[in-house]
Amino acid sequence: MSLELISIIVLLLMFVIGAFLPINLGILGFVAAFVVGSLVSGMSVDDIFSEFPGDLFVLLAGVTYLFSIVQNNGTVDLITGWGLRLVKGNLGLIPWVMFSLCTLLTGVGTLGPAAIAILAPISMRFAFQYNINPLLMGVMVVIGSTAGSFSPLNPYGVIVNGVMESRNLPFSPGTLFINAFIYGVVVSMLIFIALGGLRMFKRKTSTEVQVAAALDINAENNIEKQENGLTFYKGVTLLGLVALVVLALGFKVNIGFAAFIIGLVLALIAPKQQAAVLGKMPWSVILLITGIVTYVGVLEAIGTIEYVTELIASVGDPVIAALSASYVGGFVSAFASTTGMLAALIPLAAPILQDPAISSIGVVSAIAIASSIVDLSPFSTNGALLLANVQGVNERVFFKQLLLVTALVVAFGPGLAWLIFVVIGG
Repeated sequence: MSLELISIIVLLLMFVIGAFLPINLGILGFVAAFVVGSLVSGMSVDDIFSEFPGDLFVLLAGVTYLFSIVQNNGTVDLITGWGLRLVKGNLGLIPWVMFSLCTLLTGVGTLGPAAIAILAPISMRFAFQYNINPLLMGVMVVIGSTAGSFSPLNPYGVIVNGVMESRNLPFSPGTLFINAFIYGVVVSMLIFIALGGLRMFKRKTSTEVQVAAALDINAENNIEKQENGLTFYKGVTLLGLVALVVLALGFKVNIGFAAFIIGLVLALIAPKQQAAVLGKMPWSVILLITGIVTYVGVLEAIGTIEYVTELIASVGDPVIAALSASYVGGFVSAFASTTGMLAALIPLAAPILQDPAISSIGVVSAIAIASSIVDLSPFSTNGALLLANVQGVNERVFFKQLLLVTALVVAFGPGLAWLIFVVIGG
């Protein structure tokens, strides 16, 4: 058995183990990098260390540190509260407000699972309070995550754009973000209609007092709290988020270092509020991404990436190869890590991306979106958060409903992304 085939089998085993056992894929990635790189292929430990993505680590750590501060000081709750006040008693708008909030949170850099963790309890409580289909509410929130997760500020977008840049492939961070957003809106509209969302516009509820009750806030004091919600520190935090966007997009400052700078300024303004910040950072996700990327680096060093790219190139038709890659990403991500899948699959799709006969940004958009849209699976973090927070519905019933929707999304989601961005858009 060839070294390349062994390394691919190890990669597949990593995803299988990560799907069925509560073991971080990053740990599997680091171990696999050492075993395959050093013990099997004969790489030195220093060579393996050189594959560790130090720049990606700084970026992920910086962005998640900043947004841990944002969440810890209540600015996320403030943004959420502003969005909920837009409902004004119209039940049909509540799922769209949740969709928009999740898109906003992920678009400015919050990891998808973190945004879902914030909004799932609120959205499921609203669904129970106002007799809204919890499946509709949950799916809208998760798709909102996909709509915003390929922003240049989000780790998903960073991973995809970083891979494209490292291989000198034509790419556009803005186009990827817009493509994911448009796709998310289109799919959300289809699901909203299919699950009876239009009927909710005929139902009305009363105003802020009931909204407050749904949030389990003292209704009597809610309006006053909303008015006093914007404190000096939260105002500075909002300005910090704006500064991050300006520095990253306007002045091309490294996003990770920019986030650390802004986070440090916020920490110095209110040092006593920082005790729990580091503990709220998603270290398991950072470990997962860096571990997977390190192993992919080893695969590239020992020639596996070149081996696989030749196999994909041998398909002949790049359009069909793009469709295959999209479905691989969608199917595997429904059971395993989306971040790990993106880090592993985009490099393997390099021959498609290098083909001048097809749009590289269209292909990468289809693969990235196909790998993310299936995150509503109950086997993923996002789907599990919905399942954990649903109210008024038997968990087994909701699990089956979520699984059925996931199966439909896996069956048609990657194909729709391929059709829009590769066939039509290409």
